[in-house]
Amino acid sequence: MLRLFPALLLIVLLHTGACAADDLIATPLTLHEQIKTGASHAGVRLLGTLRLNHATINGQTLCGLSGLAWDESAGLLYALSDRGVLFHLRPGFDADGMLDSLQAVAAYPLRDEVDKPLRPPLNDSEALGLERRDGQPATLLVSFEIRPRVVRYDRSGHWLGEQDLPMALRDLRQYRDANQALEALAIDPRWGFITGTEAPRRDDPPGQVRIFTRDGLSWRYPLGSAPNSALVDMVVLDDGRLLTLERAFTAPLRPLIISLRRSPLPAPSTAGTPLTPQDVAVFDSSQGWLLDNFEGLSHYREQRFFMVSDDNCNSWQNTLLVQFELLPAAAR
Repeated sequence: MLRLFPALLLIVLLHTGACAADDLIATPLTLHEQIKTGASHAGVRLLGTLRLNHATINGQTLCGLSGLAWDESAGLLYALSDRGVLFHLRPGFDADGMLDSLQAVAAYPLRDEVDKPLRPPLNDSEALGLERRDGQPATLLVSFEIRPRVVRYDRSGHWLGEQDLPMALRDLRQYRDANQALEALAIDPRWGFITGTEAPRRDDPPGQVRIFTRDGLSWRYPLGSAPNSALVDMVVLDDGRLLTLERAFTAPLRPLIISLRRSPLPAPSTAGTPLTPQDVAVFDSSQGWLLDNFEGLSHYREQRFFMVSDDNCNSWQNTLLVQFELLPAAAR
C-alpha cells in the first residue's frame, strides 16, 4: 500500500451511493489522450480502462483495491481492498473485446477464525490469488502487510486457515517498515503460492527484494531503475515465467512510474536464485499518462490481464481498472 499520492493525478469527485447487485459502477476513459483504447504501447495493447465509483455494495465501500483474481468458472473478478473486504465484480466487454463496463455483484468482509470481520491492524490485506484443486471449490489466498501472513479463504471471505510461512517472512523485525511487507502474491503450479515483499528487507541489498516459496526457498528480484521502485504484485504465466508489476513514487510533484516486467522463473534456492526481469511496458505520468497507485494484477484469458489502482479511499485519487494484452513479441 502506498499511503501518499501524486498531486498530478486527475482530481475527480467520485459519487458515493448504495449499489444493488448488477448496478454499473464504472465509467470508461483512456489512459493517454494520444493512445486510444485498442492501441499498443511498448509490449502491451490497451484493451479498455474504467474509473470505478465509490459505490457501496452490501454495506462495503468499493475503494482501496490492492489485489485481483479472475474466476473463470464463475465469470467473476474478485477485488480485494486493503481494508479487508472482498468484492465480487462482473466485467463487461464490447463487440471487440474492449473492457467497457463493470457490475457490482457482492461484497464480503474477510473474517477471522471465529467468524468475526477483521479489524485494524489485522485487516491490512494486500494481494490475492485463486487456487483450484480437482473436485473442490476454488479458494482464495490473501497476503497481509502490517501483520505479515498468508490466509486461505472461501469466496465469501470465511477463514479456512493460515498458511505456513518461512521465519524470514513471519518476523516483522526483518522488514524495514511495517507497511512494506507481503505486497505481492501469485500461484505457481510447481511451488504453490509464492509471495514477495514490497521493498528490500533489512538483510537484502538495496534495490533487490526476495520472492519466497512457503518452504523458504527464494529468488532475488532486482527492482527497476526508477527511483523508489517497489514490487506490488505478480502473476505466474502459463509458460512458467513471472510477470511483475512495479510502482515508483518519489514525491507529489515528481512522476509516478508504473512498470510491467517479465522474467524467467527457474528453480528457487535457499540463497535466492537471481532473476533477470526485462521491461514489458513502462508508464510515466510525466509523459501524459493518467496514472494512479496501481497495485493489483491478475491473469484474465489467453494473453489478457487486468490491473487495478489503490485510491487509498480518498476522492483525490482514482480507482482505475485496466485490461491489457501482452503482445506476441512480449509473450515470447
